Amino acid sequence: MKTKRFTEEQIIGILKQAQAGMKVADLCRMHGISDVTFYNWRSKFGGMEVSDAKRLKQLEDENRKLKQMLADSMLENKAIKDVLSKKW
Repeated sequence: MKTKRFTEEQIIGILKQAQAGMKVADLCRMHGISDVTFYNWRSKFGGMEVSDAKRLKQLEDENRKLKQMLADSMLENKAIKDVLSKKW
């Protein structure tokens, strides 16, 4: 998995600089990111505070774990049904 160069706190800081009036092109050049990356960040983190971003990350992790648990239990149920449906 690709590692991230910027933390949520840094991303929000960059977005706040843009809101303060800095040009997007200058920000992108200064931080070494593309315009597309900046606009993707803005769509995901726009208007958030650092605490909101941390909570979002926490909820995403919890959601990922719950989806994995559901997939495991569905696989287990399917295996049990397959075993029970066979005629001995």
